[in-house]
Amino acid sequence: MHDERRRIEERVERVHTQRIKPAIYAATVPFEVEAWQAPGEPVPFAEAAAAPYEPFAMDTPWGPPWGTTWFRMRGQVPAEWAGKRVEAVIDLGFVGDWPGNQAEALVHLTDGTPLKAVNPLNQYVAIANPATGGEVIDYLVEAASNPDILANNFSAPTPMGDILMAGDKPLYTFQRADLAVLDEEVWHLDLDLQVLTELMVHLAEHEPRRHEIMHALDRAMDTLDLDDVSGSAAAVREVLAPVLARPAHASAHTVSGVGHAHIDSAWLWPIRETKRKTSRTFSNVTSLADEYEDFIFACSQAQQYEWVRDNYPKVWSRIQDSVKKGQWAPVGGMWVEADGNLPGGEAMARQLIHGKRFFIEHFGVETKGVWLPDSFGYTAAYPQLAKLAGNEWFLTQKISWNQTNKFPHHTFWWEGIDGTRIFTHFPPVDTYNARFSGEEMDRAVRNYREKGGGTRSLAPFGWGDGGGGPTREIMERARRLADLEGSPKVVIEHPDAFFAKAREEYEEAPVWNGELYLELHRATYTSQARTKQGNRRSEHKLREAELWATTAALHAPGYAYPYEKLDRLWKTVLLHQFHDILPGSSIAWVHREAEAEYARVAEELEALTAEAVAALGTGGTRVFNTSPCDRAEVVRTADGTPAYVEVPAGGSAPLTDAEPAQPVKAKGLVLDNGLVRVQVAEDGTLSSVYDLRSNREVLADKGNLLRLHTDLPNYWDAWDIDKHYKNRFTDLLSPDSVEVVSADPLLGAIRVTRSFGKGSTLTQTITVRADSPRIDFETEIDWHEAEKILKAGFPVDVRAAHSSAEIQFGHVQRPTHTNTSWEAARFEVSGHRWVHIGEPGYGVAVINDSTYGHDVSRTVREDGGTTTSVHLSLVRAPRIPDPEADQGKHRFTYSLLPGATIGDAVAEGYALNLPLRVADAAGAPEPVVSVDGDGVTVEAVKLADDESGDVVVRLYESRGGRARGVLRTGFPLAGAQVTDLLERPLPDEAAEIDDDGGIAVSLRPFQVLTLRLRRGATGR
Repeated sequence: MHDERRRIEERVERVHTQRIKPAIYAATVPFEVEAWQAPGEPVPFAEAAAAPYEPFAMDTPWGPPWGTTWFRMRGQVPAEWAGKRVEAVIDLGFVGDWPGNQAEALVHLTDGTPLKAVNPLNQYVAIANPATGGEVIDYLVEAASNPDILANNFSAPTPMGDILMAGDKPLYTFQRADLAVLDEEVWHLDLDLQVLTELMVHLAEHEPRRHEIMHALDRAMDTLDLDDVSGSAAAVREVLAPVLARPAHASAHTVSGVGHAHIDSAWLWPIRETKRKTSRTFSNVTSLADEYEDFIFACSQAQQYEWVRDNYPKVWSRIQDSVKKGQWAPVGGMWVEADGNLPGGEAMARQLIHGKRFFIEHFGVETKGVWLPDSFGYTAAYPQLAKLAGNEWFLTQKISWNQTNKFPHHTFWWEGIDGTRIFTHFPPVDTYNARFSGEEMDRAVRNYREKGGGTRSLAPFGWGDGGGGPTREIMERARRLADLEGSPKVVIEHPDAFFAKAREEYEEAPVWNGELYLELHRATYTSQARTKQGNRRSEHKLREAELWATTAALHAPGYAYPYEKLDRLWKTVLLHQFHDILPGSSIAWVHREAEAEYARVAEELEALTAEAVAALGTGGTRVFNTSPCDRAEVVRTADGTPAYVEVPAGGSAPLTDAEPAQPVKAKGLVLDNGLVRVQVAEDGTLSSVYDLRSNREVLADKGNLLRLHTDLPNYWDAWDIDKHYKNRFTDLLSPDSVEVVSADPLLGAIRVTRSFGKGSTLTQTITVRADSPRIDFETEIDWHEAEKILKAGFPVDVRAAHSSAEIQFGHVQRPTHTNTSWEAARFEVSGHRWVHIGEPGYGVAVINDSTYGHDVSRTVREDGGTTTSVHLSLVRAPRIPDPEADQGKHRFTYSLLPGATIGDAVAEGYALNLPLRVADAAGAPEPVVSVDGDGVTVEAVKLADDESGDVVVRLYESRGGRARGVLRTGFPLAGAQVTDLLERPLPDEAAEIDDDGGIAVSLRPFQVLTLRLRRGATGR
């Protein structure tokens, strides 16, 4: 047989595109359209309904950047359309085909009922099927003119990312607003052709099935009357029916389709726009559920549900109905789809707590899995936290973006740092925006790494990132692919059902141990430093407010624990941990608002803490220690004078004039406190850090070397840092000044000032305190660079086989060598408050109060010694999507801790991030809880969320070994329970109170333990 593939394929493509698609709508009549431009921010429906509208013609420009235009559309269904399927078709002037980053609209009835959204891939609104003829249509359409931030593939900076800079020139030209008759036979023919042609071109050329489909398509084109597409469509479909009816192979892979609409809670749009995106998408989804009984939609992020509940009650009611019908599946059990690395341990726990509780409270549904497809890597603490929140499975997809190494599994057991395992799936379709195209189905089967062990994978389908969700066309594709030869079988089902089946057939799935490191987007540990700092400080201020509010509730008559305020503030912080806010990958508007929110949160938490401390009594000066470790250190009083104090963990002590054992001596540019001797060179670096306790030099070369690197990644500026950044740099070695600014016995300090680059300045105060080996670098930067990254380096004279970096409730170890491509790909990694390097018998920690990114490398010197270097990433200057990212002033502190064990790093990490509080207070209550075992660390102390008055304490093992201890309370204890994260008793776990009122605690490495403590009769 002659090879006629090219002729047939080109014929089908032209006829399909030029004749069949234009015939989908058989007849149209235009709406009468009027418009009203809302001034400023979006307005409620009632205000828009009462506004003055003016006539509006098609092909008219509309919509300034970030504006809202309301359109009134009136029309009447012609009488001759009786019995036909009638729809409204609206084209706002869409650009491209991505629904989420351009013009969008929500169509309302005149009573304010939201009907459905329109976007480039979902332009219709159902009117009648069948129509009676004569129906009068009156719509109010809220249209958002959001700019296309992704225009030109992020190739250049744009001012469109902030309403303050975007201007007012209209962005779109209205193309179409029609009443239309949907020719269902032609529409179905269009879908038949889509499915068959895509299947055909993705089958191998030697496959008989490919040629069978090709010749059937050729015969179908012969059957089509080009002058009467509508009249011949049914006959064409009859020709295609046999090839669509051929069943899939018995061994065909099964794809479990789950409807989805990934909606970034902020990204290339502000939070206020996401609130509207949720209403649009969820209106579409509930409408689609009415059309397709087999449709199931999985939706995460409790925060987005709350927005809809509060702002769109009619859409909320439809969601509740869909949940009851089993068509809507709340998933994820998190407040938002948070970044997978940067939130602190307690914050990650609260993400799960607040998300799970919301779905239980409002739908009676306890979610079973963590649905987190799009975050930029995943902490090794996740398996334990997920299981402690009652989850059974974990889903992600983003690891398919790896730059270097292909992840070896799609279905596996993921083992966390404590040994907890959770059943995990990573969809081989490699997208969370699937549409069941031939390419996607081919990729899902080709990629699937579990062949021979498993037979099924999951595909989240529907347009996403900016929302949009599944469409009827995608549902029709799924129906055609349910049992079709040459394709995997597609079944629409709940993700819980998929995971149950996948686990049942593949219980012995392979195990992946440790973090799921994304070999891409490594700069998200550093970009938008003020956003990250706001998060870090908010987390610690929340800890502080909860501890002292609990203390006051236990000991201060009349004090009321601020449940509602703390709940609200936690949710604000959790929202801003979303995986495009906290990582620094959003537009300028988002980060400008985030910084303002963090400032508001800090002010309110400061007031709550001050109120709680004041409730304990006034008339003296006390020092309060929120850290879980006892502290003996120098603190500054209200007038700035240093004082030396000793304060128990979680408790307070009077401000005294205690004398330290090791005062500071300053001589020239040398600071010596008997523990460490620090010498600052004329170039402002550290020429020596001598550990007097161990009698050894810590540094192998210049310490605190500030290095300015050129930083232009290949793509995704705010997200990525590519390895070539290391090849071009400038060392900052010419300071403006180096001077001693404090020679106090309690506190010695040397200040270094620098000017560099494009007008940037940097001031560092290098501080050594009495009785402490910790060296602080208090840093102020006025940053005006572009496409640069500033790093601070500490080359340490130790041969470290690995580095240890703090993560949530523990730490991870990473090799310092690059033997394999997996290790070489970890050239930039994340950590929380500290990173530790060491050799047997000696270690050094680098501690910070707000940075996350760092790298650790190892070289061998000519003298045979080994230098292990830690470089902290301090600040970047990407220009896309925010052209002014990180410009301006920054203040933060990082520290060097010589002679440090892991336990020392833990203690000093808390100390730097939880500064001692000096306050007017007279009360001296005992700490709410105290623990006497090494490694047993208190992470949170609060009152139970059910307002019972019980005290909840969260502990963990922080050093990586087994730990035993006894927890004692500063209040009468009547009972204790071990609970899950949601403060529900775990029946198989016991917490027994001994004769002295203590609770024995035994923890495996990195185990998290939550205790619920019932107060005795004499407690308040």
